[in-house]
Amino acid sequence: MSEVRDPLGRAGYGRLAHALIACGRERFSGELRVPGSPGGAFHLRAGLVVAADSPGAPGPEALLLRSDRIDGEQWAELVRESGGARWPVAGLIAHGYAGAAQLRVVCVMALQDAAFAIVAGRVDGCEAVLGTEPYAPVAVGEPPARLLQDANRKLAALAALPHPVRPDRERPLPAAVDRPLTPLQRELMGHADGRCTARDLAFRTGRGVYTVTVEVARMLGEGLLECAGPTAPIPIRMPVRAPVVRHREPPSPPPPPAPEPIPVPAELPRREPGASGITEALGPSKSGASWKGFFRLRHGTAK
Repeated sequence: MSEVRDPLGRAGYGRLAHALIACGRERFSGELRVPGSPGGAFHLRAGLVVAADSPGAPGPEALLLRSDRIDGEQWAELVRESGGARWPVAGLIAHGYAGAAQLRVVCVMALQDAAFAIVAGRVDGCEAVLGTEPYAPVAVGEPPARLLQDANRKLAALAALPHPVRPDRERPLPAAVDRPLTPLQRELMGHADGRCTARDLAFRTGRGVYTVTVEVARMLGEGLLECAGPTAPIPIRMPVRAPVVRHREPPSPPPPPAPEPIPVPAELPRREPGASGITEALGPSKSGASWKGFFRLRHGTAK
């Protein structure tokens, strides 16, 4: 039991058991949604479970089609006649495909199998929702505590087998054997391809997930099936990048030529004092000439 229960998480199962039993004690009518893997939902009326569904277990329609009482085309025609009903009970009985008692048995089987799939999986939480109706309820509901006990009993029986398996873990392959097989064994070996779990095989064969899981465990113990080693991780390859097409741009015009530098003489000419004659003109003469003499010289007037 520990090999199956421990990896699944006791805390999640504890939340589910507490919420479902509380719904029964409070005579809840509605849907208890159970997110997880595979997850599912319980439908209650006055505290009794009247239906359960899970993506991890075939529904009543799959089980009925597997019974060969009706084929796919006939089922599709009944659904059209009933206006799209998922479970056309009246049409099934009117056309003689199944009796009322047989349909009740199918609904009970689907309910119990869905409950097993939910309990055997991972439970992430619970949410009670009012105002929902199941599409294939049973006439007499199951007490929540008894439904959980039945699911736990099945888990314990599965864990006690020499090669216990989980519905969503092992992916068996047929072994090379030469011995008589039962119809179920032949069917499972025909679908086992190393990629399908027991849950996948249940959907392919239209049988209950618990029935198929137990049979897969027995066939592993008898050497009819074998499990390969752990699947190697698929290498991640990056997509090839397409070459980026760039538009050709016209060439840029050449830069203008740099202006030629103005030649600078290596050394400026020295200026000699008194070369311009201004000093003698402005400076006071030794003869005592004044500014008046300068102006007479400048304007060319005679003395």
